Amino acid sequence: MMERTDRHCRYLLRLAAPHAWLYSEMITAAALLRGDRDRFLEFHAREHPVALQLGGGDPDALAQAARFGAAAGYDEINLNVGCPSERVKAGCFGAALMLDADRVARAVAAMRDAVGVPVTVKTRLGVDDHDSYEFLTAFAARVAAAGCSTLIVHARKAWLKGLSPKQNRDIPPLDYRRVHRLKQDFPALEIVTNGGLTSIDTTLEQLRHVDGVMLGRAAYHDPMLLAELDARMFAASAPALLEILDDYLAYVEAQLHKGTPLKRMTRHLSGLFTGRRGSKAWRRELALLSDGFAGLRRLEQLLAERRDGVVLQARESPRVSVQAGV
Repeated sequence: MMERTDRHCRYLLRLAAPHAWLYSEMITAAALLRGDRDRFLEFHAREHPVALQLGGGDPDALAQAARFGAAAGYDEINLNVGCPSERVKAGCFGAALMLDADRVARAVAAMRDAVGVPVTVKTRLGVDDHDSYEFLTAFAARVAAAGCSTLIVHARKAWLKGLSPKQNRDIPPLDYRRVHRLKQDFPALEIVTNGGLTSIDTTLEQLRHVDGVMLGRAAYHDPMLLAELDARMFAASAPALLEILDDYLAYVEAQLHKGTPLKRMTRHLSGLFTGRRGSKAWRRELALLSDGFAGLRRLEQLLAERRDGVVLQARESPRVSVQAGV
């Protein structure tokens, strides 16, 4: 979810899903060691619980980056060894690291020694032709022995040769059963399923076999799906869409006073009316907003129109009755 789950997006998703465990976009250890650390690590206190997702392959650098994250107040440090882009392949981190379980284990151990918060790993089923169940279990055993208690598994393998990151999200087939088998063989390891979870039925079925579920783009493109899901999983009432917008616009106004560009925040609102009449017009209006407080006033006007029932409708063709997956 790089360039998606920034702090503004996470604040919005927190409004939609009060119980969800939120994850940052992947930030490289090098960026925290040599870049604008405060900017990368900034988040709102309301985001808790929130995890910092790191990318990197050097155990010492990852340990120092984890220290920065823990000091900033993150509740978990997550090492991403599932990202299949060429950039991470060239840097020998992301999915390419699955081919070096010893290095991942050393990184996990170094981070565990450096911080007091949980250290978790996000991975794939395998990489290229290294995709047997035996390969996956050997990897899981190695990182678990190093101190990782939670494994988030995207239920596809990664093709580093010949597929783009987008294609890697769709072309390699999903194999949830392999994730379920992993949980059976490692009962003490918390296993979370990720990948292809876009409906209530699929998501709740996963919870019969594993400890948790992670949604990515499905939640980003339809935050109300996550709201319905959160409510179903935790036996709560889902927040109303307009209440979420009211709260978020108050946040936007406070951020504008701090100098945050408006469109950096409003770009995350495009999916709020997914499946409802007027969703295309909503996205078009968002694209046309002027910057600054003038744009915010126009957004408030659009919200007032929807409050009056001009375009606020139930989903036209609900994909699911409720959604779950945090």
